[in-house]
Amino acid sequence: MIRLRGMSRSASVREPSPGNVLAALLAATSIAALILVLAPQSGAAQTAASGQTPGRFDMVVRGDMFSGMAGDHEAMDRAMKVCEQRLEKNPKDSEALVWHGSALVFQAGQMFRSGDYANGKQAIVRGFREMDNAVALAPDSLTTLIPRGASLLGYASHSSDPARARPRLEMALADYEKVLSLQKPEWERLPVHSRGELLSGLAAGWLQAGDAAKARTYAQRIVQEMPGSRYAARAQAFLAAATSPAQLDWPCLGCHVGTAR
Repeated sequence: MIRLRGMSRSASVREPSPGNVLAALLAATSIAALILVLAPQSGAAQTAASGQTPGRFDMVVRGDMFSGMAGDHEAMDRAMKVCEQRLEKNPKDSEALVWHGSALVFQAGQMFRSGDYANGKQAIVRGFREMDNAVALAPDSLTTLIPRGASLLGYASHSSDPARARPRLEMALADYEKVLSLQKPEWERLPVHSRGELLSGLAAGWLQAGDAAKARTYAQRIVQEMPGSRYAARAQAFLAAATSPAQLDWPCLGCHVGTAR
């Protein structure tokens, strides 16, 4: 597991209190913008990576999930129902678990906002647990690593309590680094959007973790590997800055509209 600066290996994971997590969860639409746009795969590659039956479950659920996170309650209900129906048939369905868990984290934010702290705490703890279980069931699957990594990176980057968010940031970076390793054989063939989002997430995450040098390394990769893209322009601005910001707030570029160039 990746070790972040200033964090001991024995540090325990403490779930955030309602007050500390509120600001993070209200930014759930930015989390939604990241989930599973990073690495579209062929059916054969998807099956080999996840060990599951062919098909893209994310293609079934993510449209309603994104709409739900943007405020469409009926769409969210549909997405949750799809996940729950899959989990009724197979409680160890890793894809349904990771999406359901991400949605629970989002719903926890809504509960906290309305003052329902008791149910909000239950929802966020369950959401984190479901995402963790999904990755444990399919540790080498992009369809579990990417949704959890994106959700946790978004959560950690907006948390009002960095100390409590660090274990989740560590987990997100480990997920993203593993995705980068798994994609290495086909990296050059991936769309600019897929590569740009992953490297941007790593740059932003490592900067937040306190490793500006590593963040700049990923920004340099973006410039070198995606010249002329909007990702490269954004990375160049970061590299040209006299001093690095404490945190990068890099929104998804070109989500759901094809390759970003």
